[in-house]
Amino acid sequence: MSDTPTPAAPVVLDVWCELQCTDCRAALEDVRALRERFGDRLDVRLRHFPLDKHKHSFAAAQAAEEALEQGSGWPYAEAVLARAEDLERRGEQLLVEVAGELGLDAEEFDTALIDGRHILIVDADQAEGKAIGVTGTPTYVIGGERLDGGKSQDGLRERIAEIADRLLAAG
Repeated sequence: MSDTPTPAAPVVLDVWCELQCTDCRAALEDVRALRERFGDRLDVRLRHFPLDKHKHSFAAAQAAEEALEQGSGWPYAEAVLARAEDLERRGEQLLVEVAGELGLDAEEFDTALIDGRHILIVDADQAEGKAIGVTGTPTYVIGGERLDGGKSQDGLRERIAEIADRLLAAG
């Protein structure tokens, strides 16, 4: 037995997001600030909640899973969100292009979008989101609390930080 204290497990923040959603793009500022404040004590997980009103959101969620598999989940999601309006016009072509721009295996993205290898992950996220009451994006879940950012982001960063601080102090 060592006398060295073991670090507490990180607090998990699930971010239910849709990569064609400009509100999710606006929420990135909060996500970045929370990451900076908490570092590795906060595990920020991208969860998929493609909305029917955005025709390329399901493909974008699958592409984000391929990016995660290639080691660049969040950088890819942020790059696609930065071009959400372009995604509406260009669809899967843009998803593959962004992968190439980030130095990822763009051919593998193209193949993944064709063979649907990530569909089950996206479907499972969406089903879980619906089951816990997610109706729009962005929505955050931390410590069992669901915080809806689809109508307004005002005060959410502070509320998430309060919950994280409380959970970390209890851990």
